[in-house]
Amino acid sequence: MTRAFGHEHKAAPASPATSAAPDPLATQFGGPFALTDHTGKRVTDADFRGRFMLVYFGFTRCTDTCPVDLPVIAQALDGLGPLAEKIAPLFISVDPVNDTPAVMATYVANFHPRLVGLSGSETEIAAAAKAYKVHRRKLIQAHHETGDYTIDHGSLTYLMGADGRFLTLLPHGTSAERMTAVLRKYLS
Repeated sequence: MTRAFGHEHKAAPASPATSAAPDPLATQFGGPFALTDHTGKRVTDADFRGRFMLVYFGFTRCTDTCPVDLPVIAQALDGLGPLAEKIAPLFISVDPVNDTPAVMATYVANFHPRLVGLSGSETEIAAAAKAYKVHRRKLIQAHHETGDYTIDHGSLTYLMGADGRFLTLLPHGTSAERMTAVLRKYLS
């Protein structure tokens, strides 16, 4: 069984000729990325192999979803105790203009000491967003003559296996307790 959008679904039953049918969602989300972490180090998805990746896309100037979802991720990690060491919590920026490694370092420190902030060029962020099927759209705020903007973006949290393959999605609004329970199920 795989969890998708907080609900369990069963993969199609195996035919007699095969041992198990592949989960159709397993290849729909995730993929390679090359970004810069909040310490300025270049990293790829391969650097996190051997640990589960808990991936969230957002930006540091977000005023609605990120300030709600990132504390939930932090509380879920704390709720796992030592099991949390098996997880690499990743916050991938959708804002290549503002979210430099230094800005990301300050921002992620507000949520959890293990949260890794990742940013990059427009091309790098676009590739990561495409791999995870994350929508993002820059919106210029009409009432600001300065060209100030916000970014409309997806608000799902992706759990990827230690092999980098998709396991489940956790939607915006998932409680810390629920997220902890889902993570514990996959980590045990």
